[in-house]
Amino acid sequence: MHTVLRSTLIAFTLLLATAAWAASDTPVGIWTQVDDATGKPKSIIEITQLPDGTLQGVVKQVLFSDQGTHPICDKCDGERHNKPVVGMAIMWGVKKDGDVWDGGRILDPHNGKVYKVKLSMENNGRKLDVRGYIGWSLFGRTQTWIRKSE
Repeated sequence: MHTVLRSTLIAFTLLLATAAWAASDTPVGIWTQVDDATGKPKSIIEITQLPDGTLQGVVKQVLFSDQGTHPICDKCDGERHNKPVVGMAIMWGVKKDGDVWDGGRILDPHNGKVYKVKLSMENNGRKLDVRGYIGWSLFGRTQTWIRKSE
């Protein structure tokens, strides 16, 4: 009986360890967006994988903005114009490419501009470097997002 119980506990522990490793090996999850200029938390972003395999990031909560905690995207174009930032998809079309995820776009709700985006996992999946750029990745800026613990 003890052998069965011990085997079950070992299998369960391995399952949990595998799930934790898989979660840290992908940007899918909930992240605290840290402002690259101030170093302060700006918002909570949830990154999910869509049925087509691409990643999408949606603003779940705004922690700080010039408009308070319920800003609208007054500088955005099209369907996002004057819509609440909370609940808005600000990143879309991102695909895995080797050790990075790219090929997608990211919106800066502060200025309404859309940039190309590249994501890189750091610190065993606890940090995500989010690089927005125009043209080449060399010309852009990077924010480091921190994975929220569940």
